[in-house]
Amino acid sequence: MTLFGTAGIRGPVDEVSPSLALSIGRAAGEPGETFVVGRDGRETGPALAAAMEAGLESAGADVRRVGEVPTPALAFASQGRRGVMLTASHNPPEDNGIKLFVDGVEYDSDAEQTIDDRVASDDSRLARWDEWGESERLAVLDRYRSAVETYVREQFGARSRDDDALADPLAGLRIAVDCGNGVGALATPQVLERLGAEVVAINASVDGHFHGRESKPTPETLSEFTEFLAGGSEARRGRDGASGDFDLGLAHDGDADRLVVLGPDGDVIHEDTVLAVVAARYAADSDADDPVVVTTPNASARIDERVRVAGGRVERVRLGSLHEGIARERARGSDDTEIVFAAEPWKHIHTAFGGWIDGVASAAVVAALVAEAGNTESLREPVTERPYRKVSVECPDPAKSDVMAALEGDLPEAFPDATVDTDYGVRLEFADASWLLVRPSGTEPYVRLYAESDTVDELVAEARAVIETAVSETA
Repeated sequence: MTLFGTAGIRGPVDEVSPSLALSIGRAAGEPGETFVVGRDGRETGPALAAAMEAGLESAGADVRRVGEVPTPALAFASQGRRGVMLTASHNPPEDNGIKLFVDGVEYDSDAEQTIDDRVASDDSRLARWDEWGESERLAVLDRYRSAVETYVREQFGARSRDDDALADPLAGLRIAVDCGNGVGALATPQVLERLGAEVVAINASVDGHFHGRESKPTPETLSEFTEFLAGGSEARRGRDGASGDFDLGLAHDGDADRLVVLGPDGDVIHEDTVLAVVAARYAADSDADDPVVVTTPNASARIDERVRVAGGRVERVRLGSLHEGIARERARGSDDTEIVFAAEPWKHIHTAFGGWIDGVASAAVVAALVAEAGNTESLREPVTERPYRKVSVECPDPAKSDVMAALEGDLPEAFPDATVDTDYGVRLEFADASWLLVRPSGTEPYVRLYAESDTVDELVAEARAVIETAVSETA
């Protein structure tokens, strides 16, 4: 039985049902433990939360109900205790999911496997009748917003001339935020305004149907937001007719753990460029002799380039396991090592703030960097942006293991000048900073090919031919 994927449990609600939530709660709950339980704005959230709370309490745990909050706010609230977030993140409205936290960090694979095993064994884990836990309401949202504001103000706020107070780091910035009818509407516009920005928020009512746009923010789903930023969308104008003349745009998914950044013309800034800019800043600001950025195999070499220039280094970990990568690098490192940032495309962990993925904090940090640079173009100018491609090659699920084993030899043979890493798929890096990655899809019958190069079409064509040969000979 495998319940957990790369981001907790997620799926349609006939699978992620109240009965499953009850079972997970019973499996996760422990006498003497306290869990904070939150949810995003999905229609099925209240019922799943009620079932989860019943399961936790019947196993002896106390519950603190925080209601509708962004996932990073729930993670913030789980510091010093445990937490459960009911969310399917960027999935469609008919889905929901379960994500577990301990002390501000997502459960690792071992902890998830323990829960998986307990559910599979149908261990009811009921506490004695007089040891069942208690439940009460806990207000966390404003404390979380204040914590993000304080963190960004301390990191990026210059001292004012008149006194020792920290000036507003976003003063003079005009920002449009597409909340996507998700719970990011409860935090990001408010934090940005507290930091001094003028904010125009759209799709800012929490709506479990995601009527404004699909929950996943992509160039396609953000097309109306793009028009709004460029000043061309009458339908998305604010009450005062305001549109255009923005310094940047920001967009969230349903639970605000992911962030998309757009320039004032409405163009989506590549997620790896955003990652490279933020990572380089954290590496440059670190006092450590060995500042480390943790990212994933599908992340661009542009990140390595900028972090290297800033005096740091990059280490990679499998997708969905940033927290495990942080723990691994801390264990490996010396007293001079500091994990300054961890991120995969769209999702960032600001390690000096907390151990969770936080799209709200990312929105404020990116905005502060834009304010410092003067505009988005100046901010991204040092980053070399090469053409990027992502290709899916059909491969039956039963053949994936054998195909990947064959590619560990076939790809290096086809590209003898590349540096090879086979920890998480097959990643090849070239002297000119081009790279490619081949890895099996965890959810579909494909092998994924990612590539970035000035001659990306030729690189993809050659690599794809190698992959298709391996599939035909193995499947």
